[in-house]
Amino acid sequence: MRKKRIMVVGPTSCGKTTLVNWLNDYEGPLKKTQDMIYGKNTIDVPGSYIENTWMYKHIIAAAQDASHVLILVDQSRCVNKYPPGFAKAFRCPVIGVITKADLDKENEELCIKQLKQIGVEPPYYRVSFPGAAGAAELKERLLREREAKGEQDEIHNRRRTEGSI
Repeated sequence: MRKKRIMVVGPTSCGKTTLVNWLNDYEGPLKKTQDMIYGKNTIDVPGSYIENTWMYKHIIAAAQDASHVLILVDQSRCVNKYPPGFAKAFRCPVIGVITKADLDKENEELCIKQLKQIGVEPPYYRVSFPGAAGAAELKERLLREREAKGEQDEIHNRRRTEGSI
């Protein structure tokens, strides 16, 4: 069974790679790429994948390896790049993240409206880097849900080996 990772999706320059590096405990230089990067804990999806509708199928296919999908909206550039209901394409939990939450605070309601149109349910996480403001709560939720999923899988496997499934 493949390791499930956290898929991070968002438009170009919204803070995806910064968040991904933080989730992977990586402190090296940022690297721009045109390909998905499978990290220790994450799948970093280039912004071009969400900005070109013909690439959606690749995002949805790669999400089969995801435990969660983080959909990012940039509070400093609140331009909607997602189609309505996009979050409904995923079988795993989808979490809304407002990045650069320390900038242009007047755009917060617009970002929340976008996340709702995309099909992402609250709660939404507001994060800002450097400093990782708000990111600890997001990471705690992801770790808590991964741990709970691991316990469920262990129970399921035990029942299967005992022949009760």
